[in-house]
Amino acid sequence: MARFEPALAARLAVLWDGAPPNLYRALANHAAIVGAWSEFFATLRHRACTPRALRELVILRSAQLARSAYEWGQHLPMARRAGVREEQIAALARWRDAAVFDARERAALALAEAVHAGCVPEAVHAGVREHFDAAQYVELSVTAAAYAMVARVIEALRVEPDAAVREAAPPLAPAQ
Repeated sequence: MARFEPALAARLAVLWDGAPPNLYRALANHAAIVGAWSEFFATLRHRACTPRALRELVILRSAQLARSAYEWGQHLPMARRAGVREEQIAALARWRDAAVFDARERAALALAEAVHAGCVPEAVHAGVREHFDAAQYVELSVTAAAYAMVARVIEALRVEPDAAVREAAPPLAPAQ
C-alpha cells in the first residue's frame, strides 16, 4: 500500500483518530483521489444534517446488499457508537417486518435499497419526502449511493479488512 503525502497523513490521523483504514491506504496510490475521497466522506460523516445513527443504518444496509464484509465490519462499531441498537442490527435484513424501526428509518432504508437497485420508485420517493426535507433527502440519497460505490471500490481494489475489524466484527448478516 502507498504512503500518504505528509499533509494528508496528518489530516487522516485526526479524522481517523490514528491510522486510517486499509481502504484509505489503498486509495493513497492516487493522491488526488484519496484527498477528495477523504473530504467527501468527512462531510457525510461529520457535517451532515441527518442523525448519524440513521446514516449508519443506511450504510449497514448498503453493506448487506453489496455483500461487503469490509464495509459491514468498518461501520458496525460506528453504528453502535452512533446509537443504532443491537436489535436493529439483528433485524436489518428483514427491516420491513421488524417492529424495531420507526417510519423515518423505514423510509431511509427503502431509499437505500432503491438507490442500490438503481431505481427509486415514486412510492419510495414520496415516502422519503414525507419524512425528510430536501437537504436531508439529498444527504440520504448520496449516502446510499456513496456506500454502494465504496463496496464496489473495495471489491475492485481487493482491499482486505483491517485486523481490528476482522477480529471484532461478527460476520456479515445476509441481505435477504
